[in-house]
Amino acid sequence: MPRAGDAMVLSGLWAAYIAQSVIGGLTWGGLPAVLRDQGLPLDRIGLLSLLIAPWALKFLWSPRIEGWRIRPGRSPRTAQVILWTGTVAVAGLILSGWLGLVPLLPVLACLMVVAIATSTADIAVDGHAVGVLARRQHGWGNAAQVGGAYVGSAIGGGLLLVLTAAMGWQGAVWALAALVAALLGWFALTARNAPPAPWNGAEPSLRRALSRLEIRKGLWLAGSFVLAQKFALGMFGPFLIDQGLPLVTVGLLSGFGSLVLGLTGAVIGGASVRRFGVHATLLAALAVQGLCMAGLMLGAAGGIPVPVLAGICLLSGSALLSFGFTALYAQFMRWSDQAQGGVDFTLFQCMDGGLSMAIGTIAGFLAQQAGYGTLFGTALTLGLISGMALVWRRSAITTPAG
Repeated sequence: MPRAGDAMVLSGLWAAYIAQSVIGGLTWGGLPAVLRDQGLPLDRIGLLSLLIAPWALKFLWSPRIEGWRIRPGRSPRTAQVILWTGTVAVAGLILSGWLGLVPLLPVLACLMVVAIATSTADIAVDGHAVGVLARRQHGWGNAAQVGGAYVGSAIGGGLLLVLTAAMGWQGAVWALAALVAALLGWFALTARNAPPAPWNGAEPSLRRALSRLEIRKGLWLAGSFVLAQKFALGMFGPFLIDQGLPLVTVGLLSGFGSLVLGLTGAVIGGASVRRFGVHATLLAALAVQGLCMAGLMLGAAGGIPVPVLAGICLLSGSALLSFGFTALYAQFMRWSDQAQGGVDFTLFQCMDGGLSMAIGTIAGFLAQQAGYGTLFGTALTLGLISGMALVWRRSAITTPAG
C-alpha cells in the first residue's frame, strides 16, 4: 500500500483524473444519449466526435504549457495552470447548461472550449505526476490515472443521465460543474508545495523529446500494446447485441460492471507493477487477453453461452484493459523527463489516442466484411505478436519491482 506521506499527492491525482474524465464521460458518454432522447438526428450527434480533436492534438501546445509551468530550481506553477484551465472548463459547463441543447452548435462551441481547457490541464497534471512521484509510487500513480478515468467516465456518462431525468439538462450539468470545480480545487491545493524542478537550461520541446531513445521506445510500445489490447474493444457491445442481449442489459454491463471491474483492474495493476514490475504485468495482461480473444473467437462460431461471452467481454474490456494500461503508463512515467514531463507523457498519450481512433474504424470494417470470428482472431494474432515483441525486447524495458 502507499505510504502515509504519499496519500496527499495520490489523492490529488485521483481528484484531477476523475474531474477530467467526468467531462469526457459527459461529452462522449452521456450527452449523445441525452441528445438522442430529445430527438436530435444521428448526423448532428456525430458532430460530438469533433471534440476529441484537442485530446489528439494537445502535444502541439504541450511544450508551451510545460515551458511556463516548470521553473528550473523553483516550485512548478502546476496549481496556477489548473486553476486557470479549470475555471475556463467550469465556466464552459455552466454556460452549456444555461444555453440548453437546442440549437446544438452553441453548446458544441462551449464544449470545444471545455475540451481545450481540460486537455491543457491534463498536460500539467501528467507533468506534475512525473515530477513528484518517486519510482516506487508509479504503480499507484497510474492506478489513479486509469482508475480515475473509469470513475469519472461513469459519473459523466451515467450519473449525468440520472440527474438529467431528475432535474433537466441545466441542473445536471451545473451539478457536475460543481463537482469538477471541487475536485480540481483539491488537486490545486495538493500541488502547491511540489518540490523544485531540476535545473536544466533546455526549453521543453517536441524535438528534444523525440531525440531521446526512451521516447521512441515508448511510442513503439504504445503502438504495439494499443493494437493488441484495443483492436476489438469497440465491437464488444455490437457483438453482445448480435448475440441476443437486450440493449438495456448491455448498457448496465458496460456501465456499472465496467466501473467496478475497471477500477479493480487499475488497483490490482498498480500493486502488480510495484510487486512484479512493468514487464511482467504487461505480459500477464497480454496473455490473459489472448485467452479472452480465443474464447470470443470460438463463441462467435457458437457453442458458448451468451452470459459467458458477456463475462469475457467485461473482463477483457474493463479489468484487463485497466490492469495493462496501468503498467503501460507506469513505464511511460519512468521514461518521461522531469524537466518536460508533460511534453513526453503527452506524446505517449496522443499515440494511444490517435491509434485508438484509427483502429476502431478498421475493426468495424473487418467485423462487417469478415465476421466477428475473424475480428477476434486478428486481435488474438496482434496480441501474440505484441507479446513476442515484449519478450524479444525485454532489455528495452527496465522494470525492477518497486
